[in-house]
Amino acid sequence: MARKHLIKYALWAVAIVLCGWLILTLYVEREGRDVAITVGNGKRKAMVIFDPDPFYNLDEQVCVAFARGLSENDMKVIVVSVAGAKHIQPASFDLYVYCANTYNWQPDWAITGFIDDHKNETLNKPVVAITLGAGSTQTSQKSFEKRITANGAKLVGSYALWLWRPNNEERMEQPNVEVAAAMAYTWGKQVADKINPN
Repeated sequence: MARKHLIKYALWAVAIVLCGWLILTLYVEREGRDVAITVGNGKRKAMVIFDPDPFYNLDEQVCVAFARGLSENDMKVIVVSVAGAKHIQPASFDLYVYCANTYNWQPDWAITGFIDDHKNETLNKPVVAITLGAGSTQTSQKSFEKRITANGAKLVGSYALWLWRPNNEERMEQPNVEVAAAMAYTWGKQVADKINPN
């Protein structure tokens, strides 16, 4: 009898955990707030798209830092959330940067949905992928890259950054988010040099 009660309680515990997991997933996967930030004033234009994480703003900080790097090489960059991008014509940019948060080992639904909805605008155009996660993001990063290239874009860079895991073990004394932003800035400069060498 006691064993039946234990099994019953265990099943209830599992059901509660799964229900909580589902509610949390739906909450973090919903489309975030409207964000639009302009960085630089160059001749060429880039668009950095992300969907704000409801708990941490690593994504926004990384995207703005990447935009600052791009702007060092004659680029005007619009950093925009998926919600904010609805007010912009995506077809008019020379470079697209997609930044995805990782939930359940996959890139977030809002950014992947945006990619699918705008595949015609990015066909044969240069795209950069930035994958963010709490720890390991390898599975999410590979899935993200595949999603981008399957839609006909030219993947010119793919980077991963972490919220909790050290992004650079040689800079352990610095806050991890600060290190992530510094790395994103450097990558932005490198990408700008690659696609606009003059």
